[in-house]
Amino acid sequence: MMEGSKFIGYVGTYTNTESKGIYSFELDAKEGQIVNLKVAAELENPTYLAISSNRQYLYSVIKEGDMGGVAAFSMDGQGELTFINAEMSAGSPPCHVSVDQDQRYVFSANYHKGTVESHPISSNNGIIYPPSSIIHHEGTGPDPRQEKPHTHFAAMTPDNNYLAVVELGSDYLITYQIDDNGQLEEVSRLKIRPGSGPRHLVFHPEDPNFAYVMTEFSSEVIVLSYNDKNGSFADIQTISTLPSDFTENNQGSAIHISSDGRYVYAGNRGHNSIVIFEVDEQTKKLTFIDRTSTEGDWPRDFVLDPTEKYVIASNQNSSNLVLFARDVETGKLSLLQNDIQVPNPVCVKF
Repeated sequence: MMEGSKFIGYVGTYTNTESKGIYSFELDAKEGQIVNLKVAAELENPTYLAISSNRQYLYSVIKEGDMGGVAAFSMDGQGELTFINAEMSAGSPPCHVSVDQDQRYVFSANYHKGTVESHPISSNNGIIYPPSSIIHHEGTGPDPRQEKPHTHFAAMTPDNNYLAVVELGSDYLITYQIDDNGQLEEVSRLKIRPGSGPRHLVFHPEDPNFAYVMTEFSSEVIVLSYNDKNGSFADIQTISTLPSDFTENNQGSAIHISSDGRYVYAGNRGHNSIVIFEVDEQTKKLTFIDRTSTEGDWPRDFVLDPTEKYVIASNQNSSNLVLFARDVETGKLSLLQNDIQVPNPVCVKF
């Protein structure tokens, strides 16, 4: 969403303290500052957000009492959100939502239930319909936190042929095909190193035959090759996001890649940093470049702005957004603003 050099961003939050729900702000890309922070929609625990490719609709995690699900909003381009509808069921809400490029489905991954769901949506007005498919995962892992399935991510592959699902509880990357009726059918699965806890996935934008997975427990990025003929993955490199001498608690969080495919960014909660990797042009393997403090506690996510000259980190426990300038040539980050107060922010989307 843009007006001149100003971009509208949205922040998903936990509402168990002062937060009212989803917040919006303006990024002034000319001045390099965040302004006009306000409540865009009041709802409970809108922790993760997704925006449709036509920039008309925002989809959010939602919780109401002992129900959880996905909510739809229309966007006015000024930071205001108008509630459309929500689809909810008994139990915990999902932790991740995404929309396919054709705006036919919203997909949700539920950490607590160990499920992935496909929700048809209306191309006319953004309405979410009841799930056409619900897959219940099985399995455990060696880490005590892997006592059952914990589905953490679900999004379509760049070719729009498969749904890639990251299963943190049992260390799997699972690929599904989706039929014309919105039914999900498994076509492939890759076993990730036991106990690593894979969390999020991002594809290389220039060469979609490669992807990168962030692990939560082992704090690593796994470089993957992707076969678009059958939806299968294979791992080709694993690289740590932490300094070798760091021994305290850390949990890997988000992973993003610049649109030119030259730099991968990964978040550390505990070490409280964003690590920068350079991508090899030929092999797509990673080389460590730099590590930058997120100027706060527990960076749950971060985002590159539409110009990619800025990065915004969201520190969940210290309740602040942090704005960095990004050098598009070196990939490195430099601090601009660290005092933007938002209660318990989880993710930021433009």
